Amino acid sequence: MPDVILVTGGTGLVGRGIKWVIENEPEGSRFGKRPGETWIFASSSEADLKDPEQTRKLFQKYKPTHVIHLAALVGGLFKNMKYKLTFLRDNNLINDNVLHTSYETGVKKVISCLSTCVFPDKVTYPLDETKIHLGLPHDSNFGYAHAKRMVDVANHAYKDQFGCNFTSAIPTNVFGPYDNYDLEGAHVIPALVHKCYLAKKNGTPFIVGGTGKPLRQFIYSRDLAKLFIWQLREYDDVEPVILSVGEDEEVSIKDVADAIVKAVDFRGEYSFDTTRADGQFRKPATNKKLLSLIGDFEFTPFQKALDESVQWFLQNYDTARTGVKNST
Repeated sequence: MPDVILVTGGTGLVGRGIKWVIENEPEGSRFGKRPGETWIFASSSEADLKDPEQTRKLFQKYKPTHVIHLAALVGGLFKNMKYKLTFLRDNNLINDNVLHTSYETGVKKVISCLSTCVFPDKVTYPLDETKIHLGLPHDSNFGYAHAKRMVDVANHAYKDQFGCNFTSAIPTNVFGPYDNYDLEGAHVIPALVHKCYLAKKNGTPFIVGGTGKPLRQFIYSRDLAKLFIWQLREYDDVEPVILSVGEDEEVSIKDVADAIVKAVDFRGEYSFDTTRADGQFRKPATNKKLLSLIGDFEFTPFQKALDESVQWFLQNYDTARTGVKNST
């Protein structure tokens, strides 16, 4: 029976990355589509995964043999702080429905997407896969973080009780085409890209909040997509895997802003508002486990990945998720 891979949250940043790789890598190659495979990229408009009945109907419709579970209620820092219970409940419902329906319908394998925010707030660096449950997550997003942690707990329970092949991936900061550029809830790269674009368009200064000194690990969505495909095909352990560039590839927010200024070709006034909070200085994660398993893997250089992302944004501004209602 040919494989049917259902990607929940399939029209978001990572889902679009996987779709791009499946359509652009040579068929039959390590990350390309396999002969006879069917890939389904489901969006939230197809089913409300908080509802068990709608989740069942989605699975009945496509009969997946494998699931990459990306669907989640996500938001930026301020949304997470304001709606802790909503983030906890909605994500718990989504995850429980997807995992239980996968178990009930005999899905061979599920990979769920976690986040580095599952890690404890007080922990020794670098982060690695053994440290998830060693303490409380940061208070600012504990609703979301606890819901994501519970996926790891559930994966182990399904394996222990029913022998299910359920596992999870922990990506670092993802960016790329089809990102969320809404300034209210966007993450740092898409937010700065949108701000820089508007500054250029309006002839106003480009001002970046904070000192620009904090360091982050960023992974290009198309690289992450390949790693998800690798994990689906070649990794069969319940323990999660951090999917990330190396800790030696941290980039400062200033480096990010400089690269965006270059990619957007912004020539106006550009400065840092040091009265704004910086957030955590760094939270490096190690990709040693990933590299020990995958062998050879080439990450896209940061500037090239950023250029491709910015070009996509500039070409698709009218349809991108900007939070700006375009009047026609």
